[in-house]
Amino acid sequence: MTQQLFFSVGEPSGDQHCARLIQALSQQHAGLQLRGFGGPEMQRAGCQLDHDLTQMAVMGVVEVLPKLRQFFRLADQAEAVFASGQVDAVLLADFPGFNWHIAKRAKKYNLPVYYYLPPQLWAWAPWRIRKLRRTVDKVLSVLPFECEWYQQRGVNAECVGHPFFDAVAEQQLDAAVIDSLTAQIRQGQRLVAVLPGSRQHEVTRNWPVMLEAIRRLSKQYPDARFLVAAFKDKQCLWCRDQLTATDRALPIDFFVGKSSEIIEMAECGMMVSGSVSLEMMARGTPAPVIYRVGRVFYGVGRMMVRVPSMTLPNLIAGETIFPEHVSCGSPESTVQFLHRHVDAMLGDALYRERLDQKLGQLRSAIAQPGASQRAAATVLNEMGIALPPAVAA
Repeated sequence: MTQQLFFSVGEPSGDQHCARLIQALSQQHAGLQLRGFGGPEMQRAGCQLDHDLTQMAVMGVVEVLPKLRQFFRLADQAEAVFASGQVDAVLLADFPGFNWHIAKRAKKYNLPVYYYLPPQLWAWAPWRIRKLRRTVDKVLSVLPFECEWYQQRGVNAECVGHPFFDAVAEQQLDAAVIDSLTAQIRQGQRLVAVLPGSRQHEVTRNWPVMLEAIRRLSKQYPDARFLVAAFKDKQCLWCRDQLTATDRALPIDFFVGKSSEIIEMAECGMMVSGSVSLEMMARGTPAPVIYRVGRVFYGVGRMMVRVPSMTLPNLIAGETIFPEHVSCGSPESTVQFLHRHVDAMLGDALYRERLDQKLGQLRSAIAQPGASQRAAATVLNEMGIALPPAVAA
């Protein structure tokens, strides 16, 4: 009898990661039916999409409230599918605010619930572990320390690895950009990646301090060239608009959508905190990490956040490999932080050697592909579906 797996995936990144999971599921068991809420990447991979949930990805109460009624309608829609008896299991990914409701409704019909890319309760909401234990049968953790945290609290968790490293391994880099950057290196230039964030508010808060750090570093290192990796065209234009007449002479190049190529070729970098730190780790490029926030957000964050680092590679390693600095006050402290650490990465050979050694060890231990295949095998095993001998082995 054909079995059906229902997805609920709300973030664009989750859409990408679950598209790879869907491909792996189809490879390991072609007869499994896949449907639910997700995004265009999942649909292209073969999932029957009941609704594009990624269009509703929001952050914060102000953004959620106007869409609250639509979220409840979607939860009702999912429950109707569960009640029909068509679904055999439910897989959630990210998006906990909505997915808690999906999990609760699935349990009304005794459906097994699996959580891939689980909520980072260890960082901001450890008290919600009771809710997760009640509503989730299996957590497919993507980080070793995260899996251990869940297991210590009585959760049935398994570490399958982070699918981000599958993406890095599969990615085809732009050969023209790589060739251009290689030519610059051969001419004696030292490339520094500048990653100002993917969201507009991140760019607005952090690019000005990065620019000031570039001004100071370019005087100290005339052979350095700073490669700004913007996420969108409008962010690139905004960054350019902040340059003064004097800044036009600075050794800065702007790119859109080429962060992977820049990270691959750069000697070091500076970055805003985010998932890009995993790619910096995977490609072996060290960088200081910053995050400038408003005073209210800073105060709330200090009360809620329960981990010693905001950077995933540091949490994985259990030590500081990517120096980090969160601030809400004077920008000067952030500028000095960036200058100090990029200066050390460019100018202190012994410091750089130690850093590269630690980064290399972490990279070898963690940045390995295969997470999507492992996650697929775990899901099929939980559903009681026999795996092909090669996969089972």
